[in-house]
Amino acid sequence: MGRILLGVSGGIAAYKALELARLATRAGHGVRVLMTPAARRFVGPPSFEAIVGAPVLIDEFERDPLRGAFPGDPVPEHDPIGHLEVVANADIYLIAPASANTIAKLAAGIADSMVTTSFLACTAPRAIAPAMNDRMYADAATRANLAVLHERGVKVIDPDTGSLASRGEYGAGRLPDPERLLAEAEALLPSKRGQWDGLRVLVTAGGTREPIDSVRFIGNRSSGRMGLALAERAAARAANVTLVAANVTLPSPPGMRRIDVETAAQLAATLREEFPRSHVLVMAAAVADFRPTRAEAGKLAREREGGLELRLERTEDILGELAGSRTADQILVGFSAEHGEGAIERSRAKLERKGLDAIVFNDVSRAEIGFDAELNEVIVLERGHERRVDLAPKEEVAEAILDQVEALRASAGSKR
Repeated sequence: MGRILLGVSGGIAAYKALELARLATRAGHGVRVLMTPAARRFVGPPSFEAIVGAPVLIDEFERDPLRGAFPGDPVPEHDPIGHLEVVANADIYLIAPASANTIAKLAAGIADSMVTTSFLACTAPRAIAPAMNDRMYADAATRANLAVLHERGVKVIDPDTGSLASRGEYGAGRLPDPERLLAEAEALLPSKRGQWDGLRVLVTAGGTREPIDSVRFIGNRSSGRMGLALAERAAARAANVTLVAANVTLPSPPGMRRIDVETAAQLAATLREEFPRSHVLVMAAAVADFRPTRAEAGKLAREREGGLELRLERTEDILGELAGSRTADQILVGFSAEHGEGAIERSRAKLERKGLDAIVFNDVSRAEIGFDAELNEVIVLERGHERRVDLAPKEEVAEAILDQVEALRASAGSKR
């Protein structure tokens, strides 16, 4: 069990933090709560104190009766500086909800409350869960502040989309349910952390869609299950995961940042932006090889004379481009969904042609391991080496693939 420091900022979603504190305490974690002055307008400190069995701290100059200790821990004999001692004892610091105002202060390094001062002093894993109106969440200033925090290694828990506090409003900005927040926090606890601690891992999932007109597209049958499994298992290893999801309708596992895209061009643009900051890229998304040279602005009518003729052009070689620009400490793993005779030979050729560290061969001619299946069986191909992963749930296959990534990183490190 861990020591979870919970920061609560001002917002209607603060009531969810009460349930989060209850769930964490019931799970056996020690919980301390910090609040901004504005948070008291939405929920009172006594409510948290009754749940966690410890005083709530609001002002960085107030004395902590527990002297920085967490419930169940001995209280030190000396009287330390409160905002330094409580974070020194924390295994993780989660701010939920994190208002737009608090996020701006964290990005700028402003320390004007117990919540923000402790955030600066915290060396344990830090996470924030933004919650606000969708227009505030979409504003350029908020997006820039979140990007700054993410770049600094702060785990940003993406908000849910749904009904918002203002009557009749709907959009992105809802604080996730307390169960998900607890799972995100637990994924960062020291017991879950290993060699992947702090590693920035970029995972793609799903399949791109290339528009024919406003309603039709060229696509594939990828559901994104394999990519989601890889992202989930990497996050469980304490990696800092960014998931780029191409038309994935399945929900994201906890513990990661998600970016949604539709086309190969959008996927390429996102990866060009994200890849330079990443240590590992696992390209599980099925990217269209061709797209229409021209997409109609409206819907093509069925009654048009002469039928329909499509002219296609190649999409960009995303992996090949990234491989050509990578640094020595970056690992690239591709996927090769092949069908028919010579499939594995084509995968080996792709490994060499694109300049990858490894490629995962998946025989999609087999229905039990094809697109949208819950099981998979793959061969991880490297130069001069291959590893067969027998039929298993995709989560277990993901673990085996990540073990190979870990070995590749170790090998690359020994050569430097």
